[in-house]
Amino acid sequence: MVGPLPMATEISPAEVGEAEGCIQCQRGSKLVLFVTGKCHWGCDYCPLSDNRRESPDMFANERRCQNWQEVIEEAIAMNATGTGITGGDPMLDMEKSLEAIKQLKSAFGNGHHIHLYTSIPFDPINCSRFAEAGLDEIRFHLLDGKLARYVEVINECHKLGINVGIELPCEPDKADDLFALLEELDGSNVQFLNLNELEITVGNQENMDVRGFNLSGGMTAAAEGSYELAVALKQQAKDMSFHVKFCTASFKDAGQLRARFRRRAEVTLRPYEVISTDDTILFGAIPTAEHHARDDIIELSDQLDLSDGWIRYDPVARRIELPLSAAEVIADHVAVQVQLIEIHPTHERLEVSVVNLNENR
Repeated sequence: MVGPLPMATEISPAEVGEAEGCIQCQRGSKLVLFVTGKCHWGCDYCPLSDNRRESPDMFANERRCQNWQEVIEEAIAMNATGTGITGGDPMLDMEKSLEAIKQLKSAFGNGHHIHLYTSIPFDPINCSRFAEAGLDEIRFHLLDGKLARYVEVINECHKLGINVGIELPCEPDKADDLFALLEELDGSNVQFLNLNELEITVGNQENMDVRGFNLSGGMTAAAEGSYELAVALKQQAKDMSFHVKFCTASFKDAGQLRARFRRRAEVTLRPYEVISTDDTILFGAIPTAEHHARDDIIELSDQLDLSDGWIRYDPVARRIELPLSAAEVIADHVAVQVQLIEIHPTHERLEVSVVNLNENR
């Protein structure tokens, strides 16, 4: 069972020169569209989970999607202002990535900001296809840590009006290479460099152990030394031609993700539900067999003065759902079990916890 996410830190104001994709991600207003799990590069720090690695399936946020309509439904469910297209490597299914941009722009208009990640220095002839589809921002992950192989496609994207950035994990043992990269980027058509704090996860722990990385401590998955290196790089680049953004592991987990969850909860909240301080959803419930549900709902609605929409039966979970406040009122006065249900505000409404409000039942 998944527990509540840790508390988010306050979102800081956008920095001068910060990429629009980052600004919207921080607010939790960007749909995360995983178009494909295909990736040939085998980066040893890849945090991708086994259920997505090499998978042909699409995921819009946490929802597995079979078609574009389901993707658009998930964007509507969180009132998305934009989309980040990721993978795998989206350029290994270029046609699908192009179609994703077209579908989203058609559904939400040109103001829907779209950025895309790739590690591939693809043929610049395709840049015009992405520009025409409406791609706003592209982020290159440099496979060799150097700019040379990517200059041609970067310049073409820039010429066509696509905002260009570099995004890399801040690997503590690659300090010399990263400082050298700053010099390469200065004066180029790259407008921003995003450094992500290196994370040690279930998917990459063995590889990180081989490289000698330890957790930095506390409640974070961050690798020791990554934070300090990123701070030094940001300071070194303060007078250069591009903006440096550093995203910590704790903020990605407890800031961006929490903000996105909160936003989706606010849009999809049912009348009888409330949002907790942990940005989960809370409501009351009474386990009930389906053949008793109709009569029980009529009786409860009468006794508790609940209007239509404030009480319902969930046939999958086999329970009557109602306001938590109402459940607390009746918990000590009924002979059946009354529960507090806590869920994540995702499409699957994953349960976080179930608490019996009348433990003696």
